[in-house]
Amino acid sequence: MAFDYSLDFDHIDFRKDPEKYRVGRGEQGVLLVEPYKSEILPHWRFKTPDIARESSEKIYSMFLEYKEKNDFVGMDMARKFLQMGYTRARRYTNYKGGRKYNKEGKINERNIDEEKAQSAAIFQTKWKAVREDQEYLKLKKEHQKKYG
Repeated sequence: MAFDYSLDFDHIDFRKDPEKYRVGRGEQGVLLVEPYKSEILPHWRFKTPDIARESSEKIYSMFLEYKEKNDFVGMDMARKFLQMGYTRARRYTNYKGGRKYNKEGKINERNIDEEKAQSAAIFQTKWKAVREDQEYLKLKKEHQKKYG
């Protein structure tokens, strides 16, 4: 089932009401679902490989804490932040300032930033670990079967 953007995100605590959460596709809802957004976002950084390593390790440790509590929504939100760390770092790897399109709507020329590429690879490793975690996959399947 698609991510439901029609919900009143300002007033839903998804920890208390996990049945309202939908996985959606990719990173959908990553900056909407509380209290997880507020817990994870302060740790999400990718400017340099060292910062990306610290950030991805912290977010991965949060994933493990959510897992320990059997909190699928928290686990999935941590996965989304790790995925977003990868995708955003890749965008900055390929385009200075992260801007793919110029003011005329044409694609800017790629200019590979090796430092950002390293940051992306660091996030990708943690994202892959989460995506392949058997308990996460089991809980994801159960959540989607039960709630959509």
